[in-house]
Amino acid sequence: MKIEETNLEEQPQLKKKDFMSDQTIRWCPGCGDYSILSQVQTVMAEIGVPPHQTAVVSGIGCSSRFPYYMNTFGFHTIHGRAPAFATALKCVNPELSVWMVTGDGDGLSIGGNHLAHLLRRNVDLVAMLFNNRIYGLTKGQYSPTSEVGKKTKSTPLGSLDTPFVPLKFAMGARGSFLARSVDIIAKHLRETLKRAEAHSGTSFVEIYQNCNIFNDKAFSAVVDRKERDEHCLFLEHGQPMTFGAKDAPKGLVLDGLRPKVVAMGEEYTEADCIVHDEKNPFIAAMLVELDHPQYPVPMGVLYCEDRPTYNGAFNDQVGLAKELAGGQGTLEDLLYSGQTWTVE
Repeated sequence: MKIEETNLEEQPQLKKKDFMSDQTIRWCPGCGDYSILSQVQTVMAEIGVPPHQTAVVSGIGCSSRFPYYMNTFGFHTIHGRAPAFATALKCVNPELSVWMVTGDGDGLSIGGNHLAHLLRRNVDLVAMLFNNRIYGLTKGQYSPTSEVGKKTKSTPLGSLDTPFVPLKFAMGARGSFLARSVDIIAKHLRETLKRAEAHSGTSFVEIYQNCNIFNDKAFSAVVDRKERDEHCLFLEHGQPMTFGAKDAPKGLVLDGLRPKVVAMGEEYTEADCIVHDEKNPFIAAMLVELDHPQYPVPMGVLYCEDRPTYNGAFNDQVGLAKELAGGQGTLEDLLYSGQTWTVE
């Protein structure tokens, strides 16, 4: 759990409205952020950590208006620097449940360096990256996740950049919890966020989010109701990797060292399919490579590793420093200790 000393049994039953602020929500009508906001508020109520023990930190972008709409503590910080603020907040107040909100532009462009260090340090918080493959707040320029050839206001002849794969980036930065969900698949998003909150460490959740103004239907081939069974691989720990329509099921098998999509039937059964093991980094390394149209897109928890948190080690070290110094001490004592000199 993100909260270490809270007795949730003594807390009154929380409701979604307890996490809803009185601010008018100012996203474009139809934006996927509305759905994500609603599911986060629902999850927080179900988890039971009260608003005054919760903080939401964001950077700059459409997604980063999130703290205004949450009846919790919050910071709307500066472009790309939400990981730095969130790290400091969790270190100095480890009992807070900290949620960080960023987007594909804020988190992977100016904030890419900060996000990488958050992941490798394994700070105990939930990091949600809303991916709509576009810069929405600044009116439709291409982003670090836009596909090659994407025509936007800043790339009228098509983008030349190879895009980031957020989960591949996160794994390369030694992320301990990697997951993906979708704004409009409400139940799946709620369950994924609950798993993320329960993990001790940096829980990185990429959320496919539609920008219906500047990049409408960016993920429709994958996530629309009529398409998702055919193109989404919903992962379950310990279960074979199968997907597809009920009348035409498919699965993933290993063909040498490569995954292969096969039709389920006489030649292949579930027993032949790769079994998901979210503790296995080699399976995770394979999953972050899968993408439409050659493969189904993995959804759910791709990887979950238990390892010490940065904020835990930080506070242990602070305690050791105090002990070595002979007690609590004061900031003034610290400043005037050690190698000091007087200028006459």
